[in-house]
Amino acid sequence: MLKSLKRIAAVAVCSAALMPGLAAAETKTEFKIASTIYAGFMPWFYADDAGIIDKWADKYGIKIDFVPVPDYIESVNQYVAGQFDGVLVASMDALTIPAAGGVDTTVLVIGDYSNGNDGIVVKGAGKTVADLKGMTVHLVQFSVSHYLLARALETVGLKEADLKTVNISDADFVAAFSTDDVQALISWKPALSDVQGVENVSSVFDSSSIPYEILDIAIVHTDLLKDNPALGKALVGAWYETLALIAKGDDTSKAAMEFMAKAAGTDVPGFQTQLDTTYLFSTPAEATEFYRSEKLPEALALVSEFSFDHGLLGEGAASADFIGIELPGGKILGDAGNVKLRYDDTYTAMAADGKL
Repeated sequence: MLKSLKRIAAVAVCSAALMPGLAAAETKTEFKIASTIYAGFMPWFYADDAGIIDKWADKYGIKIDFVPVPDYIESVNQYVAGQFDGVLVASMDALTIPAAGGVDTTVLVIGDYSNGNDGIVVKGAGKTVADLKGMTVHLVQFSVSHYLLARALETVGLKEADLKTVNISDADFVAAFSTDDVQALISWKPALSDVQGVENVSSVFDSSSIPYEILDIAIVHTDLLKDNPALGKALVGAWYETLALIAKGDDTSKAAMEFMAKAAGTDVPGFQTQLDTTYLFSTPAEATEFYRSEKLPEALALVSEFSFDHGLLGEGAASADFIGIELPGGKILGDAGNVKLRYDDTYTAMAADGKL
C-alpha cells in the first residue's frame, strides 16, 4: 500500500459522509463479503471453496458470495462505501476506518490474534528495542505495525519522537530490507520469515509480547445484521465447522491445509509457520469466553489510545473515548452517544450452545 492508512482512512470517512443512507435497514437474501489473503483469513477461503459457506447459506435460505479483493485497504474502503455487506479485517482497522468514518459496524467473528506473526527486525547481531533510538524504522504507517512499534518502545521507555519512521508498502518489505538504506523494519509473515532468515539480523520484538491486541475479525454492517440474522448464523456456523474440520488431522484436514497454503502463495510448511504464530480461537466456546473477558476491553482501550494519538479517530475526536465500542452485556467503552463498533457474541454463543 503506497498511501498511508491515515490518508486512506480520511478518504473512507469522506466517502461515508457522502452516503447518509449507507447500510440502511434492509431485508436481503444475497450478500457479498470482501476477503484478502492473510493467514488468519485463509479458513474462510477454504470454507468458500469446499462449499461449507454455501451449505450454511442454503440452510437459512440465503446466498453468500465471498469476493477476493487484491488490496486489503481497498477491501475495507469498499465495505465503507457500501459495496460489501462484510469484510475480513484487523480489529484496529475496524475502529479507524469504518467506525471512525461513521459506519456502524458489528464484529461478527473474532477469529484469532497475532501471536508472533508481526515483528520488528534490526540489522546486526544482539540488537534490542533500545537500539531503535535514533534509527529510521520502515513500516506501513498507521497500521498494526505502527501500533506494534509504539508498544515495543513503551517497554524500554522510548517514544516515537526518539526515532524516525518511513512509510513502506508491504509488497516491498523483502526487497527494501536487502538494501543498505533500511536498517530496521516492521513486517508480518510471510515476509517477516524471509527477513528474519537473513544473516546477522536481530528479531527485537514481536506480537507474542502483546497477545489479544492485534485481532483478525469478520465485520458486517450493524443495521444489515439486525434485519438479516440469517447472515450471522450462516457465517458463524460455516466458520466453526471449517475450524473443526481443519483440526481433525485426517485426510480432509490435509487437503484443507494444502488448499490454504496454495491460496496463500506458499507451501504447507511455509503456511504452517504462519499458523504457528497465529492463535486461532478454535471453538465457539473459547471465542465466547474471550468476547466476555476483561482481556478484550483492555486491548481495545490500548488500541483506541494509539489511534487517537495518531489522529486516526477523525478530525472531531477530542479524546480516545470519541468512538463508543459496545461489548457483550451492554458495556460500552468510550462515548455511549457515538457507538459505531459493536463486539456482538450473540451468534458465537449460539454456536457454542449448539443452537445454529
